[in-house]
Amino acid sequence: MAIEVGTEAPDFELKDNHGATVKLSDFRGEKNVVLLFYPFAFTGVCTGELCALRDELPKFVNDDVQLLAVSNDSIHTLRVFGEQEGLEYPLLSDFWPHGNTSRAYGVFDEGKGCAVRGTFIIDKAGVVRWTVVNGLPDARDLNEYVRALDTL
Repeated sequence: MAIEVGTEAPDFELKDNHGATVKLSDFRGEKNVVLLFYPFAFTGVCTGELCALRDELPKFVNDDVQLLAVSNDSIHTLRVFGEQEGLEYPLLSDFWPHGNTSRAYGVFDEGKGCAVRGTFIIDKAGVVRWTVVNGLPDARDLNEYVRALDTL
């Protein structure tokens, strides 16, 4: 079960596609965070979603908002994926310990060994203000993210 709106977002420390450490708490007091979990790099729906975010990037990476995309792929896979698709936002690896961050947010599918499509909008105080969780084959609507961000 995914964590609920009004819950303090679990902190995490993950490596991005360039090997840099990213901590959720680093954004506290500075930026709202769109935290997006996706199953796997290079798959059709995931690539479509992440490229749609790329195409609307100023809405999701600016002085007030930071987009963080998390999968259970290795940082090496994410590096190649990011370069191939021109993704200029952090792709975070929840590879090892496998799925710990995905589990903390309640979006890890134990049977498939990957995160489902969960999105959490976290305010500057570190509180979850909006969430949506879709099944593996179901893409999310980016316009919903924009509407949710407008309420902060």
